[in-house]
Amino acid sequence: MRQTEGKADSEVREDDIHMMNNDIKHLYELFLHSEGANTDTRTIRPGEMFFALKGENFDGNEYAMKALEAGAAYAIVSSDSETSALASEDSRIIPVENTLTALKNLARIHRNSMAPGGKRLTVIGLTGTNGKTTTKELIKAVLEKKFNVTATQGNLNNEIGVPLSLLQITRATQIAVIEMGASHPGDIKSLVSVSMPDYGLITNVGKGHLLGFGSYDGVRKTKGELYDYIHETGGSIFLNEDLPYLQEMASERNIEKIIPYGVAYDGVKLLPPSPDTPFLKMDIPVSCSRSCTLETHLVGNYNAANVMAALAVGRYFGVPVEDAVDAVSCYMPSNNRSQLMKTERNTLIIDAYNANPVSMEAALSNLEVTPAENKAVMLGDMLELGPDSAAEHDKVVRTVCGMHIKEAFFVGREFGAALSRCGDPERCRHFNSSDLLAAYLKKNRLSGHTVLIKGSRGIRMEKAVPEL
Repeated sequence: MRQTEGKADSEVREDDIHMMNNDIKHLYELFLHSEGANTDTRTIRPGEMFFALKGENFDGNEYAMKALEAGAAYAIVSSDSETSALASEDSRIIPVENTLTALKNLARIHRNSMAPGGKRLTVIGLTGTNGKTTTKELIKAVLEKKFNVTATQGNLNNEIGVPLSLLQITRATQIAVIEMGASHPGDIKSLVSVSMPDYGLITNVGKGHLLGFGSYDGVRKTKGELYDYIHETGGSIFLNEDLPYLQEMASERNIEKIIPYGVAYDGVKLLPPSPDTPFLKMDIPVSCSRSCTLETHLVGNYNAANVMAALAVGRYFGVPVEDAVDAVSCYMPSNNRSQLMKTERNTLIIDAYNANPVSMEAALSNLEVTPAENKAVMLGDMLELGPDSAAEHDKVVRTVCGMHIKEAFFVGREFGAALSRCGDPERCRHFNSSDLLAAYLKKNRLSGHTVLIKGSRGIRMEKAVPEL
């Protein structure tokens, strides 16, 4: 793996040494001489270690031999699997009691072994209901102006993605930025036990994954597990002072080391977008007598807090403000997040990676103030809202019906039920799936519109894009 020289025992904390049994020690030595870790045979590269994870609908142990045939250096399999019986004949097969636990332990050890200049590696952990990935990407862009940064790739922010992200750290890494997602109580607690962040950042707390959390209080408590860890370990947090509930969460835990930021807190002015460039523009004070205009490629004023988080992190770590502003200005969103796309017929605002009540309200508010004559929305169900689902979908329908919108397209069962209760049949069209919406748009071409496309990942609203 990238660096093959052995590590000094002093680079591993004593508690990690006690935690490492002989099997994990051996596994880590093999990892250091490999080309990294992977859990997917479809993307396995020669020299990587394949971890055969097992879930409700899949069993990676069944693909271990395929991974080895594809060039994997080792296959880490469950000791109770049929594949483990082949270990006596093939030294590349390594049985462990639990492959996910082994992956986490390996990542935890690696996180503490990669120590630049003999010092503990700095890890920034962030979570939140909305804006996690965009904020992480912006922080990475800003910090890379001065440091060698390893960051979570895409949204690999769950119990598998976080360990894999940590295992990407090399001896050249100076700062790691690790994104952590949650859909059930205890998820963040589990992830911070692996990533062990020195700094924490919560973007916001809203009504997301309510089916798993049970309530907004459950969301708040789980996101707050990041603050719990920071308090217990004496770390610092980057705090959006514009959000009183984040102040309360920090105060409840008596967190003393706070690095504040915020749109209002920092005296930032949001500048109006234009029809040609409907992107977020900000006037940012940089000194008592000087400010600068920051023009981004992000759609929506709701991204202003994400930008300010990145600038705050950069400022704290000594990135010159000019470099930080340049990094944010050059950042191009991708993967259906706050993207602007101009086709031959329409202007598309694509924010279709995920959706919950908070992000949906923000996207609709942004569309309302966007300077455009003909506006349309294509909205997909907000999933995993549990008992609150009907009321939240009704609220979105009422909001849309009260906006200056010419066309409104809704996809999914929840929006279908909401439209039957409070929709406007003259303006609102409903489709059971995004495939059916795409088929309709193929036959009924929409032209000359500014279209917001948003919905939960499972609805796949991006399928409508080729027909626009």
